[in-house]
Amino acid sequence: MGEEKPKSTGVWPTVKPFVNGGASGMLATCVIQPIDMIKVRIQLGQGSAADVTKTMLKNEGIGAFYKGLSAGLLRQATYTTARLGSFRILTSKAIEANDGKPLPLYQKALCGLTAGAIGASVGSPADLALIRMQADATLPAAQRRHYTNAFNALYRIVADEGVLALWKGAGPTVVRAMALNMGMLASYDQSVEFCKDSLGFGEAATVVGASTVSGFFAAACSLPFDYVKTQIQKMQPDAEGKYPYTGSLDCAMKTLKTGGPFKFYTGFPVYCVRIAPHVMMTWIFLNQIQKLEKSVGL
Repeated sequence: MGEEKPKSTGVWPTVKPFVNGGASGMLATCVIQPIDMIKVRIQLGQGSAADVTKTMLKNEGIGAFYKGLSAGLLRQATYTTARLGSFRILTSKAIEANDGKPLPLYQKALCGLTAGAIGASVGSPADLALIRMQADATLPAAQRRHYTNAFNALYRIVADEGVLALWKGAGPTVVRAMALNMGMLASYDQSVEFCKDSLGFGEAATVVGASTVSGFFAAACSLPFDYVKTQIQKMQPDAEGKYPYTGSLDCAMKTLKTGGPFKFYTGFPVYCVRIAPHVMMTWIFLNQIQKLEKSVGL
């Protein structure tokens, strides 16, 4: 046991939380992609979950549910790698500063907010490519971009609109990610402590219970920001070259005026069903990856 200690002084312990986070997020995305696709179509005004599913199957086939998968995986490889890795680094440093004691909820929330901002800044280009690929089929034929994959989307966005266009909608993306990760990361760690210490749950029950709570809070905190972000990223100029919104605040105010506060929660059941399982599977995959690494001495 003692001879394995030198390994902890290398690069791997620093890189490990980032690698594990990205891998768990990518595995979860492979399972959740169809639900995410339906959620985006609902937010774009194509009807209920059942209507969207029927229309997609009838007009586009089963492959339509996995449109944008390459962008989704690229997003997890950037966004989730950065947010879960940075959250673990931040909480470890905070625990050290706290003399090894468990962190209070507000400190976990601050770490989650910061990790969300870091992850979203890194992952924003892939997120933009994902939204555009998923929304493409809903546009009039003349306005469709016909991206073949995530890298083609990124290349064409840079070629047609400039490098800074990769961060179009980055403001609402970062704010949404901060809200989501505050809900997801802080509530998960807090729930793990509660399930283990107060309820006496075993490892499997703790992971499932804590990740369920984590998924609910992630969805409830982030959907209004997700709605605004989606509207900004998929907007097209009219015949005069004018965009419907000047920015995220303008989008939020116009949405509030025309649809009321509940408009921001359009598609909440599907969003919750999509977010909660993705969060659960991310944590479950992460737990299994960590167990596997432990078993082989990493």
